Amino acid sequence: MGWISAPEYWLGRLLLERGAAAVYLIAFVTAAVQFRALIGERGILPVPRFLAGQSFWRTPSVFHLRYSDRLFAGVSWFGAALSAAVVAGVADLAPLWAAMLMWLTLWFLYLSIVNVGQSWYSFGWESLLLETGFLMIFLGNDRTAPPVLTLWMARLLLFRVEFGAGLIKMRGDPCWRDLTCLYYHHETQPMPGPLSWFFHHLPKPLHRIEVAGNHFAQLIVPFGLFAPQPVATVAAAIVVVTQLWLVASGNFAWLNWVTIVLAFSAIDQSSLGAVLPMPTAPALAPPPVWFVAVVCVFTVSVLFLSYWPLRNMLSARQRMNMSFNPFHLVNTYGAFGSVGRIRREVVIEGTDDARIGPQTVWQEYEFKGKPGATGRLPRQWAPYHLRLDWLMWFAAISPDYAQPWLRPFLQRLLQNDAPTLRLLRHNPFPAAPPTFVRAQLYQYRFTTPAELRRDRAWWHRALVGEYVRPMALRK
Repeated sequence: MGWISAPEYWLGRLLLERGAAAVYLIAFVTAAVQFRALIGERGILPVPRFLAGQSFWRTPSVFHLRYSDRLFAGVSWFGAALSAAVVAGVADLAPLWAAMLMWLTLWFLYLSIVNVGQSWYSFGWESLLLETGFLMIFLGNDRTAPPVLTLWMARLLLFRVEFGAGLIKMRGDPCWRDLTCLYYHHETQPMPGPLSWFFHHLPKPLHRIEVAGNHFAQLIVPFGLFAPQPVATVAAAIVVVTQLWLVASGNFAWLNWVTIVLAFSAIDQSSLGAVLPMPTAPALAPPPVWFVAVVCVFTVSVLFLSYWPLRNMLSARQRMNMSFNPFHLVNTYGAFGSVGRIRREVVIEGTDDARIGPQTVWQEYEFKGKPGATGRLPRQWAPYHLRLDWLMWFAAISPDYAQPWLRPFLQRLLQNDAPTLRLLRHNPFPAAPPTFVRAQLYQYRFTTPAELRRDRAWWHRALVGEYVRPMALRK
């Protein structure tokens, strides 16, 4: 690897760029499909109301100029189209400056969405996608060899993601230190997947090995990313394998996929060619002087901004998933500093009875991803992100999480609001809206293998109590 360029990383760059563009595509489509109900003009947390109390420099966004649902849809679908073009290789056919402009446009459009998304966009993978997407601006295209400094910045980002997640676990819940967290995690994670039941029922000694392996992958392996080859490639491969394990065991939107994409920054062709047949490397010109200068400025800026996340990682009061600037650049990451021992779910019900009494029949609304009906196997949704379903998990932990949005959500169910109902799997009142809706709190657990065979149910649930009292529209 030379000081300026590294032609042997051309394949890693290709996978890194195309992968980041594919995640952008999913993120923009997610925004386009869900925004009207969540943050639209008549949404649960409307953007215009939010922007009334914000300045551009506090929440940089194109929507400070003007907001309308039509404009938001246009931004989302244009971002999706541009992402698809980059996935198809258009950026590699364009001049270098034009490719950089494409990536800059994707970053600013998605930043504009995240900064007005409020609670629905408060997840760490939003910042991770933005930071990764901004880094892509300085990675070049097929017209030049990959710049060394940008590849190192990608590895530094991956290091912060993995090592930060490892530290927060060791400082957090004691079950990470006694290797028992996976006795509970697969059952209590935000949105289980179709294999989560099976992961939960693995033998407990294997769960302890999983946790120990996680500590190795997040606390030891990240240092290997900065080692000479082939050690760096081996470290990256371990990251990929552990992230695929997480993909199989649950639904974490695009968090795992962006992490996998970043791992390609440490994989060179010669190391990968030792185990897999590789295509012939193209002849790549050195990057132009102006591009090298821009990359150097970018690198110095990243190293300067790294002070805050590194200080956070070294702090005894380490915080998870935090941005230190409104542009979501050079953030701190981490997940599952604590693990729940029991799972609770908020179940939304409605009735069309004129009055509530002992004989009232309540019918349940079914969500697309979160657990509901006990006989329904959880679905695989990631890397697509069901924002409402995820916040329902937080609501079950504490009503404080649901304070801004749950009652407006219930009010829209009382109106049979079409955009809101499209976020759900099943509306029990298709002909006319319900008279009353309420929320009940249940405790869920995975059934045992014997219970599954007997009851044909993946979950067992028991009522904990009332979460939101029956409510009706005001007349």
